[in-house]
Amino acid sequence: MNIYLAADHAGFRLKGVLIEQLGLLGHAVTDCGAFELNPDDDYPDFVQPLVEKVLADEGSFGIICAGSGQGEAMCANRTPGIRAAVFYGPMPAHEALDREGGFSQDGYDAVRLSRRHNNANVLSIGSRFVSPSQADEAIRTFLSTEFTGDERHIRRLGKF
Repeated sequence: MNIYLAADHAGFRLKGVLIEQLGLLGHAVTDCGAFELNPDDDYPDFVQPLVEKVLADEGSFGIICAGSGQGEAMCANRTPGIRAAVFYGPMPAHEALDREGGFSQDGYDAVRLSRRHNNANVLSIGSRFVSPSQADEAIRTFLSTEFTGDERHIRRLGKF
């Protein structure tokens, strides 16, 4: 699977760890920058090349590592065809059940649902809020979860 990674200064170190881990899993990984740690860099300079590569490579995914992940997801989501979700860390288990029979209780359901229901193709990680192992688990969950393809989800995606 082709995976494109980008990071600003706040996610620079995490990106390096994730590139190595994804490579060990057999994924083809492309680094879209930053290529050096610069506290004055601007995340759109790295997010835009990532989204262009994801759109040009059907079936690929993008991973963004940044401080909060929010601005980067907003930047990515301005591009038609990109559906970026933000990950801040594992969430506490919820007592309510979803339509697929319940939550997994592992804390990664927000990531899972972004793929199942929204067919997200980019994961934006809030590097200031997660450990490398949590980011790794979120990415594994993201990459292994399939879009359901349910008519209701396709219909909703068609509206934006």
